[in-house]
Amino acid sequence: MRITILTNKDLASCIVLNRLVPALSDHELSIFLSARVGSQQRQPQQLRELKFFEQDLFNEILFPALASADPARSPELLCFNGIAQLTEQAIVELSDINSGEDYRCFARTNPDLVLSVRFGTILQETVISLPRYGVLNLHSGLLPAYKGVMATFRAMLNEDRQIGTTLHFIDDSSIDCGRIIGRTFLPVDRARSYLWHVLELYKQGCALLLSSIATLDATGSVPCEPQSGDGCYYSFPTQAELTQFADSGLKLLEPEDIVTIARRFMLPGCVGR
Repeated sequence: MRITILTNKDLASCIVLNRLVPALSDHELSIFLSARVGSQQRQPQQLRELKFFEQDLFNEILFPALASADPARSPELLCFNGIAQLTEQAIVELSDINSGEDYRCFARTNPDLVLSVRFGTILQETVISLPRYGVLNLHSGLLPAYKGVMATFRAMLNEDRQIGTTLHFIDDSSIDCGRIIGRTFLPVDRARSYLWHVLELYKQGCALLLSSIATLDATGSVPCEPQSGDGCYYSFPTQAELTQFADSGLKLLEPEDIVTIARRFMLPGCVGR
């Protein structure tokens, strides 16, 4: 099956690719990245710091430094260039997948199935209608309650006892509203950071995605159900909400977690573990 993966140029997306790509080695894979999610307007300092650790530290510092490293070292996690070498296909960055040359570049992959995980552009009908099996989106929040960006932040801010992912079809250009295939759940540990929870979510989320792909490949369909209830759509948190988050004893990230993750890109291990 020809599978095209749409994801983002950030740490969580790179770890997701490490989970998906080795497991999908029997399929023909193409990978595209978005460089951003949402508006580029100036954000609160806390979100700029989060962006540095989620994107800039790895994309601009660690990953380029690893590009010249010995390819035989077999790190536990591969950077984007390592993933590209694994698939023997370049990973291409798209600024507007819905039109122009970016759309034509995407369309040339002629996908049977499209996977969307953290992709930063709302897909339009021209993209959605192309793959014969449709577009599957792995959303890092429980739908329909938490639509939009940083759903895990919202659930933690609301003192939910558990968070989760939702695997659903993208049926149209509405956001996080498609038919649901399944959900995964993770208990909230208030001693751990927002970023830690997001990365932990994708362990079960990717397993659900992979099992659904196997079912789709074997039978041509996968059980799903329409969403019930309106839920809420959330954008990036405001300064007041970030202050409330911190005042309740929660953290966006822990430096120790970043060090641990960085080592996984540098030290030998098992790719995709």
